Amino acid sequence: MRTILHSDMNNCYASIELLHRPELRGRPLAVGGDPEARHGIVLAKDLIAKKAGVKTGMALWQAREVCPDVVFVPPRMDLYLRFSRRIRDIYAEYTDKQEAFGIDESWLDVTESVTSSKDGYLIAEEIRRRAKEELGVTVSVGVSWNKIFAKFGSDYKKPDAVTVIDKDNYKDIVWTSPVGDILYVGRSNARRLNDIGIMTIGQLASADRNYLKESMGKMGLILSAFARGEDQTPVSAEGYSAPIKSIGNSTTTPRDLKTNEDVKIVTYLLAESVSARLRENNFKCRVVEISVRDNNLYTFTRQMRTESPTNITSEIASYAMKLFTGSYDWSKPIRSVGVRGVDLVDASIPIQLNMFLNQEERDKQHKIDLAIDNLRGRFGFYSVQRGMMYLDRSLSKLNAREDHVTHPRGYFANGNQSGVG
Repeated sequence: MRTILHSDMNNCYASIELLHRPELRGRPLAVGGDPEARHGIVLAKDLIAKKAGVKTGMALWQAREVCPDVVFVPPRMDLYLRFSRRIRDIYAEYTDKQEAFGIDESWLDVTESVTSSKDGYLIAEEIRRRAKEELGVTVSVGVSWNKIFAKFGSDYKKPDAVTVIDKDNYKDIVWTSPVGDILYVGRSNARRLNDIGIMTIGQLASADRNYLKESMGKMGLILSAFARGEDQTPVSAEGYSAPIKSIGNSTTTPRDLKTNEDVKIVTYLLAESVSARLRENNFKCRVVEISVRDNNLYTFTRQMRTESPTNITSEIASYAMKLFTGSYDWSKPIRSVGVRGVDLVDASIPIQLNMFLNQEERDKQHKIDLAIDNLRGRFGFYSVQRGMMYLDRSLSKLNAREDHVTHPRGYFANGNQSGVG
């Protein structure tokens, strides 16, 4: 049986800042934005700010409202990356199979390091102790036989803790927890599962898989396998940046597409889905990809690098349409279209601004997307529709966000999708 660890640096950015700003200890601290310019969002917070109600993703003014004494500091990504590299150097002493999940989290396959005198728990304890002694930060480590339960374990007890999820206790610990506590069950999926009576991970594990597939498509089968501990995806060798390489959606349209306007409607629907998932998982993409299949089943795929990393709906749709109009001659009607965001980066990492892009307008578009996400989360997908969707109601009935789920490519790329079909 494999031994998989998931190590998570606790309150990473804020903890590292407090190491370099000891005078701020004991005060609520948040990292993010530009406090002088009074704009930006909270990227991280310490435990004091968290207890006061400060949340990651809040606007700075909102954080100030819930915690008037909060101290804001600007992010220093070079410093955080230095600590990330140093803790991965520690991990490397136990295994070369480590897979990053952002700057502050990694999966480790320590199966070959386990001996009769040193099991996964003791290895995790060593890593926890060394992080504190050598780097001055704390980590929470989950230990299990698969990546999903190891991640659950690192989230289960924080800060500075080791949690073992094994074959003897997973039903008592994992299965009794809310369904939203398992990886890749975001707010939307949790709500959909709750709507069909699934409140706990155990209920998800025992639910009829045909019913889950009917209710949620392939994602229902994937989450069912996760809940039962059947994830067998490997931990990538050192050097892989993230388990998710891309996020995309594709659909077979209710009728053949015959004009650029038809394609534009479907492309925007798919781009809305892709961008919403990117935002939900805190990613931006640096490449946009389209796939097109005509009614003779001929398929082609094209990619384009974006001018700046993006999770903005209008930008992803614009790139997709540019790829389409530059590649297709309309020799045949179109049966299927796909849009995908590729080459993902952490959305919270600062990027070099592009002088040829209107960043103020991009920020406005991003805020509009967030507002739409919020409205659809509260009142349903069809509560907000673009004007172009009224040009063809048969095409615009597609709810790409929920009805045509394509799991993020990469997570299952090399693994055994046990129970998933």
